[in-house]
Amino acid sequence: MNVKDKCIVITGGSGGLGSEMAKLLAFKGANVIILDLDKQKGDALVKDIQSEGYKAIFYPMDLTSEEDWKTVLTTIMKKDGKIDVLVNNVGINIRKPLEEMELEEWNTMMLVNVGSVFLGAKHMIPIMRKQGGGAIINTSSVCGLIGHRYTPEAYTTTKGAVTLLTKSIAARYAKDGIRCNSIHPSTVDTPLVQEMFKDPVKKQQRLEEVPLGRLAKASDVANAVLYLASDDASFINGIALPIDGGVICC
Repeated sequence: MNVKDKCIVITGGSGGLGSEMAKLLAFKGANVIILDLDKQKGDALVKDIQSEGYKAIFYPMDLTSEEDWKTVLTTIMKKDGKIDVLVNNVGINIRKPLEEMELEEWNTMMLVNVGSVFLGAKHMIPIMRKQGGGAIINTSSVCGLIGHRYTPEAYTTTKGAVTLLTKSIAARYAKDGIRCNSIHPSTVDTPLVQEMFKDPVKKQQRLEEVPLGRLAKASDVANAVLYLASDDASFINGIALPIDGGVICC
């Protein structure tokens, strides 16, 4: 899967999933640009990638700030002259049921999980149109395809919005050579999830819903991003790709 010399921007790129994406894409020859709030983690990730002889750079930014998007993309274009792929990967989860959630918390979830995708696409599309095309990959969730009984309603709502925003972008901007797809992981084996799994009931619930009998690995998700970012996916547009071991089949 060829991403050599592609300029790939990853939001939330210093987190668990984002860092796995960044490393894989860089190791495959891409020029990786990581956008996130956590400068310490971002700098450490770039140092790790560069120590292996690959290309990466980190820009700290608030992904819900339109001014930050304008500033950072201007900087990237001055330096690199193109952006081939945008991976919208930032997200949060305030774990409260609907009846307990405050409106401010609901709005925060919408701003981060949907607003960051909106802003990224809004400011990337003119760049990609001008250069003749590009690819946008949005990290949704299996919860963007189903109502998940173990997940708060606000999270499923935001991820469902990302799913249809993806399809809308794919339909409108394909004429400009811009592909837009979403990925939908089920529960991924991360340190945060391992902490949650100290509760044996929660662990059993999550494992029992997966026909393949295991959690997703960060590498499973990163491999899907690699494919959608590559030239091998040049005719893939508007799909919602589950990375779930069969959860949505049940």
